Amino acid sequence: MTNAINNFPKLHNAAWPGLVGKGGDSEPPIDLDTMLKLTAAAEVDGVKFDGIDLFLADPHISIDIDADGVQALADKVQGYGLKIATMVAPVWVDAGGGSAMDEETGRPRFLEQVAKACAIGKQLREIGIRPDGGIRIDSAVSVADWAADPDANQKKIAQTFREAADIAADFGEILVAEGEVCWGGMHSWRRMVELLEMVDRKGVFGFQADMAHTLLYLLGTNAPEDALLPLDYQWDDEAAFDAAYKKLSDALRPWTLDFHVAQNDGTVFGSGTHDKTGRHCLPEDPNGKLDIVKYAGFWLRDSEGQLTQTIRHLCWDGCMFPNETLLKPETWNSILASMIDVRNAHGWKE
Repeated sequence: MTNAINNFPKLHNAAWPGLVGKGGDSEPPIDLDTMLKLTAAAEVDGVKFDGIDLFLADPHISIDIDADGVQALADKVQGYGLKIATMVAPVWVDAGGGSAMDEETGRPRFLEQVAKACAIGKQLREIGIRPDGGIRIDSAVSVADWAADPDANQKKIAQTFREAADIAADFGEILVAEGEVCWGGMHSWRRMVELLEMVDRKGVFGFQADMAHTLLYLLGTNAPEDALLPLDYQWDDEAAFDAAYKKLSDALRPWTLDFHVAQNDGTVFGSGTHDKTGRHCLPEDPNGKLDIVKYAGFWLRDSEGQLTQTIRHLCWDGCMFPNETLLKPETWNSILASMIDVRNAHGWKE
């Protein structure tokens, strides 16, 4: 464990593991105050989390929160000594949004949720508690529905994202689309690049790279035609993995505006109503496939190994960890230590 030598990128926890995959027949949600307390309490060699990334959905934060509520939210987070950065817009049908592929009714609802999220983001920036970060979105459509007419549906999603990018620009915000194998049109690295190019709003509409999710791009999960590793790949073949990971990150890094440090065991997992996607593991999980510090560098440095300094904050996404794990203070100390190591290796001082 190494003392901190850099102060950028800032280190953030995510609040949404308290909500995603929770409720219904799954475990109960963990409230925002508890996630804030756990985040603020974590400490390694005197270093603490700088902030938290938020989910704009009940029961944490209503997407329909008013200006007084946003101020109260800022005061609450500030009270824990934390900043706010990236926020997730609830664009899905069951959260009041709509499919990005549905031109008639889904698109207007999708865009309405984006506009509400951007308005909240702008107010938090004006208050001074949100120095950076974007609004996270996805296509809000399954791979199976998208696959009914891939080319036509990709064009529909791109149009929705273009209109969403226009809305974001009006608010001075950026949109980041997270590459997960469960979202139609974004379920492979090739299709994700295609979508980014079709939207063509670099700097306003970009990619959110999560180390747990992007690992499944290599394996061709939900898109075997785009796999970058062979079916008989052996995990001890580091040279083959590095070559595939370089191809993946070189293709998506120019579009990457937001980054999640994470670990993955190479399997898929889902809980609650959340579709199956990359399994997030604790940093020291013996089944973890990633050397976290090494492969974070593939995203935080360019193809020549030079720091890009594009990413102003790192976030750890503990999505779908069981509540027992989330509520242990040692979980967050372990995660914070891993993030400090990433920043020491690939960060800078300001």
